[in-house]
Amino acid sequence: MSAHEHYIAIPTKDKMLNIGEFSLKRPGNQITAVILIVGIILTIIRFTQGIGSITNLDDNQPWGMWIGFDLLCGVCLAAGGYFTTVACYVLKVPGIHSAVRPAVTTAFLGYAFVVVALLYDLGHPLRLPYMFFFPGTTSVLFEVGLCVATYLTVLFLEFSIAPIEWLSVKWQFLAKWRKPLIRVGILLTIMGMCLSTLHQSSLGALYLIAPNKLHPLWYSPFMPMFFFVSSMAAGASMVIFEGMFAHKGVHQYMDATHLAEADGVTFKFAKAASMILFSYFILKFTDMVVQANTHYLFSGYGVWWLVEMLFFVLTPALIYAKGSRDQNILLCRIGSVNAVAGIVLNRFNVSMIAYNWQLPSAERYFPSIWEVCISIFVVTCIVTVYRVVVYHTPTLYEHPLYKGEEH
Repeated sequence: MSAHEHYIAIPTKDKMLNIGEFSLKRPGNQITAVILIVGIILTIIRFTQGIGSITNLDDNQPWGMWIGFDLLCGVCLAAGGYFTTVACYVLKVPGIHSAVRPAVTTAFLGYAFVVVALLYDLGHPLRLPYMFFFPGTTSVLFEVGLCVATYLTVLFLEFSIAPIEWLSVKWQFLAKWRKPLIRVGILLTIMGMCLSTLHQSSLGALYLIAPNKLHPLWYSPFMPMFFFVSSMAAGASMVIFEGMFAHKGVHQYMDATHLAEADGVTFKFAKAASMILFSYFILKFTDMVVQANTHYLFSGYGVWWLVEMLFFVLTPALIYAKGSRDQNILLCRIGSVNAVAGIVLNRFNVSMIAYNWQLPSAERYFPSIWEVCISIFVVTCIVTVYRVVVYHTPTLYEHPLYKGEEH
């Protein structure tokens, strides 16, 4: 009996857990265990010895890798949730329904662990809820925090349908909560779209207060728009990127519908990502010319900006365009890797590489090895939890008790 049959055909009480999937005899699980142990040790050190014990951050550079990678990249790369639900339920794009649950699951875990990662970066992590009791209504940071918290709640409600279907096998009283969540699905989608528009753009607005610290090629009064447009490209790319690894690692958990729609989802999202990246490329170049920053192109930072724009924006756009036109899965997947790397590079440029660019090299911030380890730990936690969810809940398949029903 295959693993897929194990979970789908016989969803009984004694099949609720499968510890065998996490056997330490597997090399991948051994590496995961080492990363988690190291991460837990560093977490204990950070919260007992203070933030200065594992970070190179200082008053001149209060935001570093944890903000650049865990927050800016994490929120952007989790955009697949709103992008997919809007495409499916609002734009009514056919043949992509099977991509909704994996995208929502990834988005929910991404946002949840963004909050976890943020605790490492705060000097007083217990004060994170203070913004709800002492709201700074004129602050962009308050808007980001409020929108992220609200959208995380929306994602939890969207995500909870799959765990409810799984747990209702054992606790049948939970089944009554499924239909109300289905009924408000379109409302949750619209809320998610509005909230994502707000906080994705506001993350860019955070850097508007630093015109003298951020290099002119990356600084722009239109940074909020650039952050939002790039989040749409990131959302489409992450659906393809995640699907590539899901088909390799958890292929046996996918039902016939998911498998039948997989290629179509890839081609449709590649086409969308191509158009978005082309638009982003044109907007960025137009902004650079309008702000009279062309002379910076002949500097070291100018070359680096061109590397980002040509090889991590234009190149994936072209790869996506050819892949979607020729129905070439491999090209679309290569484009997704290229695009995701480009998103990470852009957020690193804004938050670290092009930030405080006028300071001497000796005074520039560079993340400590422990900061890098914590970020790897957070990503590993996301992947581990995602595996647990996929192994046990109907994320990649229809639950047999609800087959054929709207979900």
